[in-house]
Amino acid sequence: MLAVRKARRKLRMGTICSPNPSGTKTSSEVCNADWMASLSPHLHNVPLSNLAIPGSHDSFSYWVDEKSPAGPDQTPAIKRLARISLVKKLMKKWSVTQNLTFREQLEAGIRYFDLRVSSKPGDTDQEIYFIHGLFGIKVWDGLMEIDSFLTQHPQEIIFLDFNHFYAMDETHHRCLVLRIQEAFGNKLCPACSVESVTLKTLWEKKCQVLIFYHCPFYKQYPFLWPGKKIPAPWANTTSVRKLILFLETTLSERAPHGTFHVSQAILTPRVKTIARGLVGGLKNTLVHRNLPAILDWVKTQKPGAMGVNIITSDFVDLVDFATTVIELNDLLQEDTALAKC
Repeated sequence: MLAVRKARRKLRMGTICSPNPSGTKTSSEVCNADWMASLSPHLHNVPLSNLAIPGSHDSFSYWVDEKSPAGPDQTPAIKRLARISLVKKLMKKWSVTQNLTFREQLEAGIRYFDLRVSSKPGDTDQEIYFIHGLFGIKVWDGLMEIDSFLTQHPQEIIFLDFNHFYAMDETHHRCLVLRIQEAFGNKLCPACSVESVTLKTLWEKKCQVLIFYHCPFYKQYPFLWPGKKIPAPWANTTSVRKLILFLETTLSERAPHGTFHVSQAILTPRVKTIARGLVGGLKNTLVHRNLPAILDWVKTQKPGAMGVNIITSDFVDLVDFATTVIELNDLLQEDTALAKC
């Protein structure tokens, strides 16, 4: 019976979002646009903190502006070097961590977004941009792209994790929060008990967006969740073996109640890594050859109170990442079926 349900769900969510002239499916074209709506009814009352949810690391960095100055997240030495156009071209190779736009990530099934934001030196209009070494698109443009998707897919829920802020004073924060409010309106989910956040309760309230704000400013707005409610331990290693050991250890230490949990299944380059693969960039030097091994680890996981919750990756389109994470939820259906026997 489980196999039948799984096959039906695949038929509903495994459609092609964009036509491919060759007629074959690539990982970036498999459409999981409505995977939450397609989950078994048994999972509608399960807290989202117990579901397996795919996310992306530095989600916005599919495009960075080579013509802009280096961001305030960089050291003074890097900022000076970045005045040379060739240096910024090389920076771009290490700043970009995704190939897909927000819309494409959403259609692929990504529901958690790792966001770093900054004002731009010299700007007087309080505009806020995404940033990772170099400036990305305006935050407002990204929010509108996400909201457009949510309006078309009213049963899909997303996590927006604003976890790094650069060159932002109170005025910038107020501007950003007002933009968030303007973009999503009644779709915003007020901060509440983590265990009460299920698909069913969110659908009933017509809420689709959880905003996490890693700054004391969150206290001033009921729809901003504190950053401590979504810990995301970082391995900071280039070794797949050390990464997996870290992921296993932090999962075993996960709080069983009161928080979501992000497993950052990512490798982080060191200075010597960048020096050796300067021209190749992050994708070719570190990610491409190691992602299959990381995906193998994902396949062995199980969601639940002490299992995986949100799993993030670089270049989510290079392997069948999102679908692999989503299908872990079938293990919760198995548990439900066994409990009834």
